[in-house]
Amino acid sequence: MTELSTTETGSRHLVAPELLAALDLFPSMVVDDTYITAIRGGTVPSFSLPADLPPALAAIRREEHFIPGAPGSPNVRILVYTPPTGSVSPRSAILEIHGGGYVMGSAEISDASNRALVQDLDCVIVSVDYRLAPETRWPGALEDCYAALKWLHEQVATLGVDAARIAIMGGSAGGGHAAALALLARDRGEYPICFQMLHAPMLDDRTGSTSEPHPYAGEFIWTPGSNRFGWRALLGVEPGGADVPANAVPARAASLEGLPPTAIVVGALDLFLEEDMDYARRLIRAGVPTELHVIPGAYHGYGLAGPGAPLVRLTAQLQRDALARAFATQ
Repeated sequence: MTELSTTETGSRHLVAPELLAALDLFPSMVVDDTYITAIRGGTVPSFSLPADLPPALAAIRREEHFIPGAPGSPNVRILVYTPPTGSVSPRSAILEIHGGGYVMGSAEISDASNRALVQDLDCVIVSVDYRLAPETRWPGALEDCYAALKWLHEQVATLGVDAARIAIMGGSAGGGHAAALALLARDRGEYPICFQMLHAPMLDDRTGSTSEPHPYAGEFIWTPGSNRFGWRALLGVEPGGADVPANAVPARAASLEGLPPTAIVVGALDLFLEEDMDYARRLIRAGVPTELHVIPGAYHGYGLAGPGAPLVRLTAQLQRDALARAFATQ
């Protein structure tokens, strides 16, 4: 297959001016076995946390728990974020799933944004530290996420949560896991999900392998080569082939009927642009209330530009508003 032609045409001229500086600070990664070995060994910097939090965010309580995993699997580490004050009525809750191409990252990388959502929505957030590929193949990480969803439902009384207002949320690979979790929860019929908030979700193993390449999307940060590696690590087989289990890839699901209302936000220069647009189209055709926001001039991971960048602020507001509407309708 021919690689994306962005190296010939270039898409930098399409990047929003406010997001250009971050490209120089965070060049596109070449994610492969060598890179992952370096991350695991600590010789390549992984995601870092802000040194200091504003007092209001620092006041949000965060507790670490280890909960039972699927039968035969190890315990699952989660972080539970709760407002600093009590509430007379039950709160809404979000199960948050971090990104990292299925092969890197941890629950901590969403710490600041999780705290901000707890503050803004007066909700509880559970962030799941699922097992990573390639050490753990599908469906290990998905079962970790399902275990966290189960635990959250079982702890509603202790946490002061309304079981009818539990949403799931994820970005990039976390969005892919969230979409897969929504499908799994629908099929098992045990633990309801009221809403899924997906930010640039990684939904289709065929992107960058067998799908028609996009002339402009996917040049920056997360590239087709990294995408092939991430999916290969998760699946244990070559992405894009007929032997890929359909249940492992949200975009391959035969039916999207019965899924919870969904919001998707993705950048116009993101490698995942077309797969996310197509997933939104299929959701709408399946009768699922769906909103789709395409951010002009934004590449994958444009949040690296910092919370002060106007498009980053817009994205955070879109996500907050979508979640608030979802919780208000339950």
